[in-house]
Amino acid sequence: MPAPARRLWVLYEPVHALTYFAPAALAAAAELGASFWARYVAQRAAPLGDVPTAVVVAAFGGFAPDRIADARAGIAPDATPTRALAVRLAGVDAAFGDLAGLPDAAVVAEAAELAWEAARACDDAGRVLGAANRALPRPDAPHLALWQATTTLREHRGDSHLAALAVHGLGSVASHVVKVAAGESPGRDLRLGRRVPDATWSAEIARLVERGLVTGPDDEPALTAEGAALHAAVEDATDRAAAGPWEALGPERTERLATLLEPVAAAARTVVPEFNPIGLPRP
Repeated sequence: MPAPARRLWVLYEPVHALTYFAPAALAAAAELGASFWARYVAQRAAPLGDVPTAVVVAAFGGFAPDRIADARAGIAPDATPTRALAVRLAGVDAAFGDLAGLPDAAVVAEAAELAWEAARACDDAGRVLGAANRALPRPDAPHLALWQATTTLREHRGDSHLAALAVHGLGSVASHVVKVAAGESPGRDLRLGRRVPDATWSAEIARLVERGLVTGPDDEPALTAEGAALHAAVEDATDRAAAGPWEALGPERTERLATLLEPVAAAARTVVPEFNPIGLPRP
């Protein structure tokens, strides 16, 4: 069985991802900006408050600076961080209302309690987005508390992943190449979404080929044995850095939360693309 940190990630990530993929959430966010990326940045960066673009670029990791700068320029003038936080919760509320196959309210409420406790146990040091989300107040509705807890947990893990990549010498573009070469995400969607120029992508593949980590061609890179070992090391380091909440919750209650999350995650996966830029394993 996967490590608790990885097993729980596969279950809570789809719940968090409702805000980016559920039609109702996307509709609710329309007021925040002129494009998907403006709305994405407005909502995801909202817990940070009114910070410089360079801070958002650093916190997100993996996005070209001009992708973030252009997105922020397209955010509606009245879409303050406070407004964006309210809109994303309203969108998630609507998204939950549209999901089929959700368990009954008692299951969601129990999952919310355990997930919130796990999120409270996240170590904030060096984890900017995780800390910013953990500082937000708990929503009253159990399904929204569950969503906010999963968001804190996934941003905590994401912050940990950026640190693991840095320690293992993989910059943002290199990390995308490795992700695609590992078969975790579609290359075209990842490159367009993060705005990686073709020349930059090709140059990075050439560097990774020289390092013996991948083989070409540019549109279908594949990991070598050494590349697969590096990829596994990064994922293991991420799991270890994200283990704190589950150690605090303990094995029995972590297992209970996993059981409770399974039907919620299954319902959420119906609106998340099977092959996605997030890198979630296919169902």
